[in-house]
Amino acid sequence: MFSSGFFLLPGLAFAKTGPAVVLAYLLAGVLMIPAMFSQAELCTAMPRAGGTYYYIDRTLGPMVGTIGGLGTWAVMMLKSAFALIGMGAYLLLFIDIPIKVLALILVGVYTVLNIVGVKQTTRLQVLLVAWLMLVLVLFFAEAVGNVLSLDPATVIKERFEPFLDHGIKGLVATIGLVGVSFAGLTNVASLSEEVDDPERNIPRGMIWSLTVATMTYVIGVTLIVIFVPADRLAGDLTPVATAAAAFVTWIPARIGVLIVAAAAIAGFASAANAGFMSASRYPLAMARDDLLPAGLAQIGRFATPVRAVLLTSALMVTAILTLNVLQVAKLASSMQLFIFALLNLAVIVMRESRISSYDPGYHSPFYPWMQLAGISISTILIIQMGMLPMLFTGTIIVAGIVWYRIYARNRVNRGGAIFHVFAHLGQRRFEGLDRELRSILKEKGLRHDDPFDLIVAKATAIDTEGCCTHFDEITHEASRHLARDLPFTEEELVNGFEEGTRLGSTPVAMGAALPHILLPRVDQPHLVLVRSETGIHIEPEELPPEYSDHGLIRAFFFLISPEHDPGQHLRILAQLAGRVDDADFMPQWLGARNEQELKEVLLRDERFLSLQLQPEGRGGWLIGHSLSELHLPHGCLVALIRRNDDLIIPSGDTILEDKDWVTIIGEPGEIQKLRETTLASPPASKRE
Repeated sequence: MFSSGFFLLPGLAFAKTGPAVVLAYLLAGVLMIPAMFSQAELCTAMPRAGGTYYYIDRTLGPMVGTIGGLGTWAVMMLKSAFALIGMGAYLLLFIDIPIKVLALILVGVYTVLNIVGVKQTTRLQVLLVAWLMLVLVLFFAEAVGNVLSLDPATVIKERFEPFLDHGIKGLVATIGLVGVSFAGLTNVASLSEEVDDPERNIPRGMIWSLTVATMTYVIGVTLIVIFVPADRLAGDLTPVATAAAAFVTWIPARIGVLIVAAAAIAGFASAANAGFMSASRYPLAMARDDLLPAGLAQIGRFATPVRAVLLTSALMVTAILTLNVLQVAKLASSMQLFIFALLNLAVIVMRESRISSYDPGYHSPFYPWMQLAGISISTILIIQMGMLPMLFTGTIIVAGIVWYRIYARNRVNRGGAIFHVFAHLGQRRFEGLDRELRSILKEKGLRHDDPFDLIVAKATAIDTEGCCTHFDEITHEASRHLARDLPFTEEELVNGFEEGTRLGSTPVAMGAALPHILLPRVDQPHLVLVRSETGIHIEPEELPPEYSDHGLIRAFFFLISPEHDPGQHLRILAQLAGRVDDADFMPQWLGARNEQELKEVLLRDERFLSLQLQPEGRGGWLIGHSLSELHLPHGCLVALIRRNDDLIIPSGDTILEDKDWVTIIGEPGEIQKLRETTLASPPASKRE
């Protein structure tokens, strides 16, 4: 975030609107909020490499995905070119070579790095950012110290009056221009697949980054306006170095300027490397989706997409040679605003598609007004930026449509969520997207507050040996148990499960079947586990054609969830399906000796603890105590107790006895604490 937007752009922006450039940065940051919220929602629903392109393609369809992919590629490419021009401007303080020549040399350097040495630049990247932040802190501290010694009235009169040099129109155009300073918000989307706990960390990271970046820009640009005369600042390509020369007094001015220049170069180098790498990955992702020639997806001997890197480099060279620095900034900003508008539209489409597997961990507030505002803001800013940005945006749109129709349309068998919106109007829908989103749910896993382990612990377990030999018999038996706790008859539940199976909504794979339904008037999920050691063959007429060759089924999971929470329902299904896919599942399932062990096969290892109580063993002190007396760590719960051959439903009055098998579920940290301390010896009050 902290490169061209701070070290290069303020002088160019000042020339467009005067002292109001400070307000332009502030408003630009505020106006990015709708796009940030939309991006965060899409990231947590679909944490996938390809980021912005992936979301636009999967929501609005491959034609708009082509436009979005080309547009995002252009943004990353132009932003990197802008950073390299800025790097050249600051290098000019050290060496006397024309800026564009330096920028072209740097394109060559980054091309080589991105082909043969991306991993080797990681440590250098960290050092560059550390140096940048250190100098920024020193710069701000020195500047603020000098400001405090000035007369506020004099500063305002000399530096901030008149405030709107070019009127409201100039201010609005400048807001659009400095929008490129916040393009880093799209970079995080490209990495969302690799983020730990994306549903929590991505929204927080984006909110903090936008907040800190906006504050830094506003404070920093204010200091630049205070210390650099207007006639010098307008059009200055090294405004931070110029400002440093005006107020740094504790070291020779020339040395202060060079230190700031070195920090700026570090920022440009870091941003250019990240942007170059991101830009070259967009044609790679589009080629893998058959929207661009397959050759761009080829990986070279250094495990990098050589052709995509070379094509990106060639386009960057073209931009540097044919455009001036202001035009590069304008085109990057206008296309970024267009992409932000598409992201806001994507959220509307996904919400209105009503796809049950669209399950974001973060929901944008004030829907849909937030998204409609974001679309309107982007459109207005692009128009106010002038004819060239509008023509460039229009050219990308037309090029994307033409390319898709000529090249990609017959190669792509994929639709977007927008077809699900049309489905409500009687039009067709694309079922492949629902399957893709379900696979994402499976990879994301459960949320922190999903009661999966408790649901399994409370589940009824049935062993079919000697009682059920057909799928319909198992369905009736499971429905009979479920009907005891639900406001539905056995026959109603049977019909629901059988209809879902015929329609293809029952996952069948790896020797397991997961019949499931959503029902009204249900307050929590209910689960029945069924094991058939010999296996049951589901008749072909009971399943859709794609499941006709499934083999014998030895595990059935009948799940019923509240109709109002389809997301949690699908996450529980995904967790069950993920466990079934494990190589050790079926041997453990068939080898379980009783109902308790059947359930423990499904429980997550780090979230449960099972032990047999013996006087001299671990936890022996629990014998003779009621569950209400145990004072287990917060979040831990005794879920199962097996006594001889009986499974006891735990309650606060249950007294633990010798030889009881006890299963405790809870958060990983608390379970570990339980293993290490609580079970080893009783609390002091119990010993006494």
